[in-house]
Amino acid sequence: MNPASQKHAHADSVRDTKGAGDPPSSAEIAPARRRNAPRVALVLVAAAIAIGSSVWWLHRGKESTDDAQVEGHVVTVSARTPGQVKKVLVSDNQIVKEGDVLVELDLDELKARRLVAEADRMAAEASLELSRAQRALTEKTTVAGIRQARGGASQAASVVDTTKAQVEQARADFASAESRQKLTVKEFGRVQQLFGEGSVSQAELDLRQAAVDQSNAGLELARARLDGTRAMINGTYGGVEQAQGRLVAALTAPQQVQAADAQVQLTQARLEQTRAAERLAELNLSYGVVRAPASGVVSRKNVEPGSLVTPDRPILAIVPLDDIWVVANFKEDQLGDIKNGQVVKIEVDSFAQQVLSGHVESIAAATGARFALLPPDNATGNFVKVVQRVPVRIRIDNRRGLPLRPGMSAEVTVQIQ
Repeated sequence: MNPASQKHAHADSVRDTKGAGDPPSSAEIAPARRRNAPRVALVLVAAAIAIGSSVWWLHRGKESTDDAQVEGHVVTVSARTPGQVKKVLVSDNQIVKEGDVLVELDLDELKARRLVAEADRMAAEASLELSRAQRALTEKTTVAGIRQARGGASQAASVVDTTKAQVEQARADFASAESRQKLTVKEFGRVQQLFGEGSVSQAELDLRQAAVDQSNAGLELARARLDGTRAMINGTYGGVEQAQGRLVAALTAPQQVQAADAQVQLTQARLEQTRAAERLAELNLSYGVVRAPASGVVSRKNVEPGSLVTPDRPILAIVPLDDIWVVANFKEDQLGDIKNGQVVKIEVDSFAQQVLSGHVESIAAATGARFALLPPDNATGNFVKVVQRVPVRIRIDNRRGLPLRPGMSAEVTVQIQ
């Protein structure tokens, strides 16, 4: 008997020995499983196809992602001038309106600085008035000086002409006196000769002697007058030079007026500078009261009375809740059909039972990795392809009164068809 016949005979013997209520043996179960395996496989394949079809049908014409967050503005508030905090008028999570006073600084030093700036401005105004008055005085005095110098020069020139005439007259008088003196001397010589011959009297001789003495005196007087007129004309020449010097100095009047104008402009510039300093002091005084730049909720308050604040250190933040949007980070292979204006369904994790409506407002110009602190550099050779995500900004059309907060997680679905 071959092995197969022996196997069937053994199975028949086993079935004969079993009772009617005994469970089937493993030898009987294995063939049954093999007969049912094709039917189970078909059922599983049909179920997988049905599930896949349902999933495809449900997601057809849609792009979804759960990598989305609610976003909003965060307004950082800092003191615009350094100082010590006197009062803090708000607390964390308090709702404030634009213009509300948040913090007050100690204003004593700021007020003193404004008073100093005001005094500097008043001094600059007085200096400007003085420089303008000096400019007007310079203009008037220089005009008068020019006229006076020209008159003096003309007078000196006329004096020179007069003195020249006097010199000529003195020369003529000296020549005449010299001629008379020579004539009297000759006449005295002839009379003296005749007196020796006894032809004339002693009285005639004395008369001629007196005439000689008189002519000599006249000659000396004419010489003295000539020397005096010569000295006078030298003096008049010096006076002319002085008058001409005064005229030249007076003719610098335009330069003097120009210098006075420059002084006026300089004081005007100083006045504008002091006015700007006063304005800056007033601004710093107004900055001593820190006001809310926008309406919202106070967050991250880290200032207390007595603290020293500076413009480079934030003291608190304000989160406006009236301008909220959603940023969804879609995979790069999901962006092909996403466009601005498409309808979006938004589900915020904090409000799972609420579905909000919105629309695509804009798509980022680069992936999020490009704006990272250390963007990836694929030129190093160690390249591993990673699916990138691109931020898509979604504007919420109707918030339904939900208190959305920036940072909340959300799930969005874009209707691309």
